[in-house]
Amino acid sequence: MIIVPEREIADLMTREAAFDAVEQVFAAMASGDAYNFPVVREAIGHEDALYGFKGGFDRAGLTLGLKAGGYWPNNLEKRDLINHQSTVFLFDPDTGKAKAMVGGNLLTALRTAAASSVSIKHLARDDAKVMGMVGAGHQATFQLRAALEQRKFEKVIGWNYHPEMLPNIEKVANEAGLPFEAVDLPGMAQADVIISITSAFAPSLMADHVSPGTHIACMGTDTKGKQEVEAALLQRASVFTDEVAQSISIGEAQHAVAEGLIAETDVHQIGAVINGTHPGRNGADDITLFDGTGVGLQDLAVAARVVELAVAKGIAIEVDF
Repeated sequence: MIIVPEREIADLMTREAAFDAVEQVFAAMASGDAYNFPVVREAIGHEDALYGFKGGFDRAGLTLGLKAGGYWPNNLEKRDLINHQSTVFLFDPDTGKAKAMVGGNLLTALRTAAASSVSIKHLARDDAKVMGMVGAGHQATFQLRAALEQRKFEKVIGWNYHPEMLPNIEKVANEAGLPFEAVDLPGMAQADVIISITSAFAPSLMADHVSPGTHIACMGTDTKGKQEVEAALLQRASVFTDEVAQSISIGEAQHAVAEGLIAETDVHQIGAVINGTHPGRNGADDITLFDGTGVGLQDLAVAARVVELAVAKGIAIEVDF
């Protein structure tokens, strides 16, 4: 079995490699060549932690496995560890033997950013100029760096519930040579692309904060009850997602479906756009929304790629198992 520890991931995995892996697995999902297993997610009754498993099988890439991990809200304060902790396990689909164990913390950040970046590539207007960020935490910096590679943006605007965190994304904008402006939520109307990356249980971005032609990537809602945007916004938009079943049950679409504003059939797989079986954006004034719920196949795809890179560079640790 191959082990790729967390400390090696940063020198192995690039945003480009993560993007390619996620785009390919979304396409495989839409064509029926890959599927996710049901998600297990539980409050364990210790340290206020949420723990769970996401897994799946990609027949096209012959990738089988799961990601185990979750959210330990006291880690940063008590132990100087990040709150999200995860590990990816890969298995040989021909024999069932354990194939690899890969540190999943940085990979999770990279694959989440890659998913919104893929949605921008395939759904945002080609002439998008203003990038909007709702949320300015640690993950927002990954999202913004990946997003800025997809269009020739000229400006970044941002809002966060805690304004003192906005320098996190201002720094990323400035590194890319772009001006940054802090705005209130109605100010998001000037954005051509908006990424929402919060852990909110009540909407911040409302339908009237979004202008015609905007593409929105909602990346924070992955649990029943979470909500980043007003349900009415999904009613106005053409809605896409990584996996429809997750979108309507634990993703952003759960609320619009529950309120009867949209039906399950109104939510489409982003992979269908990648494969060319769905047209995606209907026109310049179409509002498009990507509900990134986070699927196990994303984790497996980036983990499999990092194993290939680790082996090629002689960094992989091989153990008998």
